[in-house]
Formats: sequence, structure tokens, C-alpha cells
Amino acid sequence: MKKIIILGVSLLVVVGLLLIIFSHNRSPFGKDNSNFASEPQKEITKIEFSDGDQKLSLEKEGSEWLINGKTEARKSGILYILRVLREIKIKSPVSEGLFESEILMKKIVPLKVRVYENRKLLKSFLVFKTQSNPYGDIMKMSNRTKPFIVYVPEYEGEIGSGFTLNELFWQTYTIFNLLPSEIASVSFENLSDTTSSFLIFNKNHHFVLSTAAGEQKGWDSTLVKRYLTYFTFIPFESWAFDISPEQKKKIESEKPVYRLTVNTKPGKKTILTLWEKIKDENGGKTKDTDRLFGKTQNSDEFFIIKYFDIDPLIKKRSYFFPK
Repeated sequence: MKKIIILGVSLLVVVGLLLIIFSHNRSPFGKDNSNFASEPQKEITKIEFSDGDQKLSLEKEGSEWLINGKTEARKSGILYILRVLREIKIKSPVSEGLFESEILMKKIVPLKVRVYENRKLLKSFLVFKTQSNPYGDIMKMSNRTKPFIVYVPEYEGEIGSGFTLNELFWQTYTIFNLLPSEIASVSFENLSDTTSSFLIFNKNHHFVLSTAAGEQKGWDSTLVKRYLTYFTFIPFESWAFDISPEQKKKIESEKPVYRLTVNTKPGKKTILTLWEKIKDENGGKTKDTDRLFGKTQNSDEFFIIKYFDIDPLIKKRSYFFPK
């Protein structure tokens, strides 16, 4: 009798433990259909985005991450997407009606995401880009599973922005990264005050300050050398991917405030054009005193740059003369 009682108690304990384990790991939507987070044993080493024939890969090589095995990826971008992939959670389910109206009727094609640790596939899911959801995109584990709105706890941004095939998003946000020895000439045009414009060029291994009227006299060579050191690192804040084609045309139709043309010794040219940025504030439009729109001739995309970052290059001609 004692053996039967002991056996019965043991079975109850085992069943209780199984129930606890099951309830702890249980997901109300089914774990296989709703667990989007990647859980590597050590670290995520590769991320693939694909949309039909288009594909972009981010892969760790040593201490660096490479875009499609070639260009070094922006560190802040990699840290951001790794956090999203590890911490992503469900915010709410998406109803059949909402999925029908927002995705199917608009014929939105999903972006497929694959996450790897070395050769092991950790996670695969679909991302549906929508304009109606500011906190996170609609995602599904596969075409046959339920759709969900996902988020990252304690992060208020739109996490879906990191799921993109656009290589520009992953590249370093840098306009200039030049040593003075690499620079052949710098032309700065102040389009609202042309008397402040200037040209610096290399003449017989020495830099010369000039204007449209010819070479200047009395300028301080140490100030010219100092100015050229500012080109070692000029970043921008972000790409302006969210502006419409109409907004782009409007910006380009307006008069720029500054234009900077830099020629390097290997013969490469960068033309940076800057426009005032207008922002919506208190129901009206005002000039943004902290940021500008920028664009180079190398891309059709606009970016946003802080005055703080570009200010070292925005000098008046008088800067180079002794005070």
C-alpha cells in the first residue's frame, strides 16, 4: 500500500512539474508561429534580406560587418538591427480584416529575413512594410501563419526601418573622411553672401587662398592648414528616405545656402550642396536652425546633417586672415 501511495505521489509531482514547464514556455499564439526573436548560443553572425531577385547580406568578418561581402557596414546600424533581432516581441495580433485591407489589397510584397549563427539558421520570418503603423511593421513567421504587430520593449522608434535592402542605409554616414595631404582643392560657395566664398588649392606643394578675382594676400597659412584638417571626419545624421519625390523636386528647385566642392589628388570630386530645412512646428512651418538638407552628386538621395557637424567647414573668407 505504501508503495502505491509513494508511486502516486511521485506521479503527481512529475505531472505538476510538466504542467509548470509547459505553462512557463507556453505562448498564447503558438511558440513556433509567434517567436520572432533570434536566440544564438554565442552571437548572430549573418543576416539576409531578400525580396524576389533582390538580396542583401550583412555578415560578420572578424570584428567587422560587411555589406554583401564588400563594404564595411555602419556600426550603429548593426548594433541596432542585432538588438531588434534578439529582443523583438509581439505587440498585438493582426485581424484578418486589417491584414486584408493593409497588405493584400495594397499588394504589399513582404521582405524575407533570415538570421544565422555561422551556418545554423536561427530564425526566418516575413516583414510587411506599412505606412499605417508607426511603432513596428506587420510580420509573419511564414505565409501560412498568423500576422502580428511586433515591437522591442523600451524602444519607441519604428523597428521596421532596419529591415531594408537599401545599401545606403547600412553604409557609414560620412560625407568627408580625408587627410589634408589627400586634398587638391576646396571651393566653398556661400550662395547667400558671395563675398564670403573662397577657393583653396594646392600650388607647388603649398596651399593658396583665392577668390574668383585671383589669389589673396595677407592670409594666415596656419588657419588654412587647420581648416583642411576638419575634412578628416564630417558625418551626417541620417538619410531622408521618407521625403516624397515631390518634396525632392521642391528642395532642388530652391536656392541652396552653401555648395562645397572638394577635389582629391587621385582625381575624385565630391560636390556637396546644402539647403535650408523647414520643419512643422506648432501648426506652422519654421526654419530648422539645427539641421540642413544635403546631397552630393553621387546619389539622388537627400540626407539630413546637423549644423554642429558641418559648421567647421562653413567659414567666411575673413576667417583666414589675422584678427
